[in-house]
Amino acid sequence: MKFKTLVVLALAVAVPALACAKKPKKVGEEEVVKAAEEVDDDDEPTITEECVMNVSLFHEAVKNKMYADAYEPWWEVYKNCPNANKSIYSDGAKIVEALFQATSDKAEKERLAKLAIEMQNKRIKYFGNDPKYPKAYILGEKGLAYIDYYGEDKYDDARECLRKSAEGMGVRSKMTVLKALVDVSYALYKKDPDDKAEQLIGDYELASGLLADQAADPNNKNAELAGKQKDYVDNIFAISGAADCKKLDDLYEDDVEDNKNNLDVLQKIVKLYKRVRCTESDVYFAACEAAHKLQPTDESAAGCASMAAKKGDYEAAVKYYDQAIELAGLDEEYEDVADYQYNAAVYCYSNLKRYPEARRYAQASIATLTKLGMTKGQGRCYIIIGMAYAATRLYGNDPKGAILNKTVYWAAVDKFVRAKQIDPSVEAAANDCISTYAKYFPTKEERFDLPNEFSGSTYYVGGWIGETTTIR
Repeated sequence: MKFKTLVVLALAVAVPALACAKKPKKVGEEEVVKAAEEVDDDDEPTITEECVMNVSLFHEAVKNKMYADAYEPWWEVYKNCPNANKSIYSDGAKIVEALFQATSDKAEKERLAKLAIEMQNKRIKYFGNDPKYPKAYILGEKGLAYIDYYGEDKYDDARECLRKSAEGMGVRSKMTVLKALVDVSYALYKKDPDDKAEQLIGDYELASGLLADQAADPNNKNAELAGKQKDYVDNIFAISGAADCKKLDDLYEDDVEDNKNNLDVLQKIVKLYKRVRCTESDVYFAACEAAHKLQPTDESAAGCASMAAKKGDYEAAVKYYDQAIELAGLDEEYEDVADYQYNAAVYCYSNLKRYPEARRYAQASIATLTKLGMTKGQGRCYIIIGMAYAATRLYGNDPKGAILNKTVYWAAVDKFVRAKQIDPSVEAAANDCISTYAKYFPTKEERFDLPNEFSGSTYYVGGWIGETTTIR
């Protein structure tokens, strides 16, 4: 008689596990293999009353961490009715691991290791369609089992399972699976850098991207941990050597050329180059340009801006950054927009000498970072504004104009002081700027021609600057 759904109700009835448990017996490897393969694909095992009782027995024993007592009733269920309940596999993993750690017998360890892998295969067979823990999830458990029980000897098998799990589960992937995927792929790369570089890059892209999505999800209670795991895999990739820009160029130059009409491929390459900060590469520029023609995005526009700047066309670079800012909108990460705005400010100040525009972009970047609650990054913007003030000549070249021109340094130094106050990471640069431009303050004698010439008095710097500062 088959029970099926009635079994779930039956399992809710607690049975005094320890009173009925028998002393566990050792099962040979041949029996392990037989148990894993003996059930015909078209013949679902019958769930008997004995199976139901044994499930309760081993489950209660596992709850009490009495894994040796749990083994025999678990084995009977695993062998005879592996479709009875998912706890066969969740509890079974704990039982097998505990027994594996407890024994020093080599043959027994080998048997248990084989059992750990076969158990995941059975779980896929009978519970692979489970909506919460489907086949892709179980493959992740199988990959982790390969690592735990076989180590480096099975890294290729482990990686294949972990990769399929990450692809299948997507943003629902276990963080341990994503981390392990990069760890294993990195270990394989170290053994064969020439052959495994592209594999590591692909695995890193997948894992890092999914962890980034998990970290950005406001409904994910483990978002902070996901962010830390992303930092970990980013660091692994950074130290691997596979992130070397020249190596990336060697791998992707032909791909860009062969896929100039394949937006998916181009966008993946653009994202990768941006993530590893290889944004001065000609291959990156080519991918951005091709992607931008097919479907403009903020990332492709930013790449085109870098390409234009490298060619010395700063006017075009700023226009591309304008596009990037507009394309990003409110759906993208504000931090990227802040970078676009800052870069435009730099080009307007350093290369185009358009100081009011430089301030406008820098102020926009500050506003963007403020929305994020970030102070880091704001300091560099205040420094750009201060430098733009210091480079400005508001008045003529006659003696009085020359004195009035010096008043901009008070306003400039105000910005440098603000920069280090709000963003300690730029303190050294801000202090250098203060030391440089304070030398050009109007002298006491020169201030006689100014209104409110006394130190500590307020002074209005006119023109496009239009700010009130303090005389000193």
